[in-house]
Amino acid sequence: MSETRLEEFINSLETSLENDAFVKLTLAKYKGVEPGLKNVYVRPVELKGEERLSFLRRYKTKDVVENHTFAEAVAIVRDLLGGEFLSGHLFTVERDSRIEINRKHEAKLSTHPPTFSERRSVEHDRKKQRLVETEGNVYLRALGVTNERGEVRPGMADKFRQINKFIETLSGLFAASPLARERGLSVVDMGSGKGYLTFAVYDYLNRQPGLEAKVTGVEARAELVGLCNGIAREAGFEQLSFETGYIQNFELPETDILIALHACDTATDDALFKGIAANASIIIAAPCCHKEVRPQIETPEPLRGVLRHGILLEREAESVTDSLRALLLESAGYMVKVFEFISTEHTRKNTMIAGVKKEGGADGELKWRQYQALKDFYGIREQRLERLLCENRFV
Repeated sequence: MSETRLEEFINSLETSLENDAFVKLTLAKYKGVEPGLKNVYVRPVELKGEERLSFLRRYKTKDVVENHTFAEAVAIVRDLLGGEFLSGHLFTVERDSRIEINRKHEAKLSTHPPTFSERRSVEHDRKKQRLVETEGNVYLRALGVTNERGEVRPGMADKFRQINKFIETLSGLFAASPLARERGLSVVDMGSGKGYLTFAVYDYLNRQPGLEAKVTGVEARAELVGLCNGIAREAGFEQLSFETGYIQNFELPETDILIALHACDTATDDALFKGIAANASIIIAAPCCHKEVRPQIETPEPLRGVLRHGILLEREAESVTDSLRALLLESAGYMVKVFEFISTEHTRKNTMIAGVKKEGGADGELKWRQYQALKDFYGIREQRLERLLCENRFV
């Protein structure tokens, strides 16, 4: 019975390919011995004018892609299903089919109305421009993200996802801000490190029609500054440069976008202040190493049962710190969102604070009162961003 159900599923796959009705296929519930393999995703692609099926094998830390003819693909799926994978989900424009196989190799096959009413155009998929392109990308290759063929290297899949997710976030903030109407922009990346995101930001913004962006990376380690400037020259990025410096000491004139990802502890506050002082329209920060607030917290009575555990106190301190920062940004005239930047599967440093300068009036006084109330509730005596803003009369 199981063999019959499996052959029915395979026959549906073959028929969908013959009738030009195939949309995609997912294999799940991996029970094989290959470390880290989770799923296989199959979709049509066009290579050198011929249609193939692309098999993306998703591992815990990487993706591996192989392309096969239709006949090869059917043989591979037949071999994988019921052996290494116990679940298959076939999407066609005629119907969806799902097969589930238990450990006794008993199969259950079900069909459902189609999720997709038409095939995705492989020509469109092949030509559409992604936010971060790998083919011919000089900086991704030089930074070790891709190989000479433009393929993401093993072990760098998480980094590539992080780069793409950040550019996706930036593109949304940019489109919703007054900057979308500008023809020239300046961007500063505080604590740019090896420059993964700095290069991607420059590349993305300067590919927008009619837009020119000048981007500066600020990094304390001189060897990284030299490396990144060399790659910028190699890539032909004339308006991208890297400078040696510390966030708190860097002289920053007015700028349109300020970025500060993973600046340690109060260096995030220094970067946020620099952005406010520079009248940045967009400020994006991903904090880490929250040390300033935790030792100051006086546990409120209702939370004593929770915060007596060190790990929970640490998490609470992180949440409180970033909540205080968000309220201070709002009191300085920004609309603020705090959200998960990328899954904790890839990094724990995944909280992002994004502020967009308001064009109209601000409710700064209300946000300031909320800030003070939060401080009082936890018994917090001082916070660096507050001190910088008050000393310079920004709030």
